[in-house]
Amino acid sequence: MGAGVVQKQGKGGRRGRRRPAAMSEINVTPFVDVMLVLLIIFMVAAPMMTVGVPIELPETAATALPQEEEEPLSITLTADGRVLLMSNEEDEADLVTKLRAIAAERQDDKIFLRADGSVTYERVAQIMGALNAAGFRKIGLVTEQGGPRLDGAGN
Repeated sequence: MGAGVVQKQGKGGRRGRRRPAAMSEINVTPFVDVMLVLLIIFMVAAPMMTVGVPIELPETAATALPQEEEEPLSITLTADGRVLLMSNEEDEADLVTKLRAIAAERQDDKIFLRADGSVTYERVAQIMGALNAAGFRKIGLVTEQGGPRLDGAGN
């Protein structure tokens, strides 16, 4: 792939020295190396960008909802009794006040409720009442897919 140098004999029989011609090929190896390193960085970092709290969601036969334009707002109830708004732990006494302020700024009154499977139904109903009092009328319960179906058609 190198460029050859051709030397011509000048006038009077003298041999003249000429510079070798510049190489006109681009070496793409460093570019490919940088792209592969960036790809690996993004592959490692992408799973860490998801917001979430480790909880055991109950499994149901329901299908996933379509994605919204606005970032979905979520409330999480953990097995140890904590209440998290997105990924920030909140005091229950201030929860309705904060949710009202958030609802005033949002276009949609939809919120997702994520509750650990060990949380009692009474506790989930209390949080749903607080969400309703704060102005959120569309409450989606988040579950895992693949749970039992009630029509007896398998899992």
